[in-house]
This record gives sequence, C-alpha cells and structure tokens, in this order.
Amino acid sequence: MSPLQAPASWRTVDLISDLHLQASEPSTFGVWQRYMDQTPADAVLILGDLFEVWVGDDAVAESPFLQSCATVLHSAGQRLYLGLMHGNRDFLIGESFVQDCHAHLLADPTALFFGASTWLLSHGDALCLADLDYQAFRSQVRSPQWRSDFLNQSLSERQAVARGIRNQSEARKRRGAAQVYADADTTMCHNWLTQANAQTLIHGHTHQPADHLLASHATGQPLARWVLSDWDADARPARAQVLRLFENGQHQRLNLI
Repeated sequence: MSPLQAPASWRTVDLISDLHLQASEPSTFGVWQRYMDQTPADAVLILGDLFEVWVGDDAVAESPFLQSCATVLHSAGQRLYLGLMHGNRDFLIGESFVQDCHAHLLADPTALFFGASTWLLSHGDALCLADLDYQAFRSQVRSPQWRSDFLNQSLSERQAVARGIRNQSEARKRRGAAQVYADADTTMCHNWLTQANAQTLIHGHTHQPADHLLASHATGQPLARWVLSDWDADARPARAQVLRLFENGQHQRLNLI
C-alpha cells in the first residue's frame, strides 16, 4: 500500500470515479469539465475508470475527444494536486499521459494521510472476490506480458478491440440488461483497513454509492467503507457526485446535477 501524505495546507480533498468518459456522451464530459475548472478543492483524486476504455497513450494524438480530456486534466493539474488511479476500463493509462497532464499516478490501494485521519483509497475491482470470471481476467490483463503484447499491436488493432467492447456494452443496454457488479468482500476490506491502520476504505467500481459500517478494529475503532457514485448526465435521474473530505475528518457527498 502506497502512502500519500497531504500537505498541511490542504483543507479539502475531492474523490470521484467511474465517469466512463467517451465521445458519444458529451453531457457527462461537460459536467466533468465544469467541475474540474471550478472545484475549490486542494486535490482531486480520480479512483479509476475516468475513461470508458483506454487502448494506449498514443491514441490521444488521433482523438480530438481525448485531447479535450487531456486539456481539462492539464489545466486542473497546474492549480491543484491531481491524482489518477487505474480502473478496470483504463488500466493501460501510462506514465507519459499522466505526466503530460501534470498529474500523479496513484497505486491501488493508496493510504491517504489527511488531517488526523487515514483513508484507504482503491478503485475497488480487486475487492470483488465473488466475481471469479472477472478476477481471472484481471490477473491476466494486469500482467506485464499481456500489457506488452497488447500495446505492441497497432493502434488500429487495439481500437478494434475497444469497438468490440463498446458494441457488446451497447447490445446489453438495448436488451435492457443492466451491468451488475459483485460487491466488495467484507473480510478483505477489513483486512486491508487493518494492514493500513486506516479507519475508512473509499472505492468505486460497483456503481452502488453508499456508506457502510464494518466490524470494529481489534482496538475498538469503528471501520467504514464508502462507495463512490458513477457518473451519467443523461441518466434519469442524472448522476454526477463528488465525495469531499475535510481536514477535520468530516465528509460530504455533492451532487453536481
């Protein structure tokens, strides 16, 4: 678990995840752009799946939409601390893109030391142990060999794979089959928090925003798991929520629309 020590000057930290940005959904991009331009937070930490799919950093040069996203990130990264964590859709984001955006790549999980509290941050997919098929797939695609083999393909070949993924997703939507995610494993969450000596685990991925109480630590300290919302400005009701942490340990969920 990698540490992130908040400077004493930080007063608020914003956390978002699962925006699944894509050119075909400009409304969500617009809400995100306005938020990134206007947030008063000292840091914005994006806990995975900022993008619907990522086939390699070299795709940016050929995509006006990705260039627009990079411009938003670059502008924000110049005035606040910007952290990017890999998700299950955009785990191929590379150091070159992160550096170009004046951002920082966050390990999964990351322990955030902010004020008097320790917060454990994760995308959340590694915690969903009941999804056996996905965990096997995750182990395969996160290996250095698979990454190397995939990124060594031509950009057009990688984009074809991405189109196939999007077509499958759209077909499920047309059939009315909403994506159902396995929930985070409670024992694993508790173990992670104990190892990090943290009070609260914050993650996305499951698209089931809620605050969960967990069994207390052996010291009697209460533990919690907070799940971030996904974003979809075209949904009814629309979803675009920020979790804001304050230096005094309080938190607030902000609905942008």
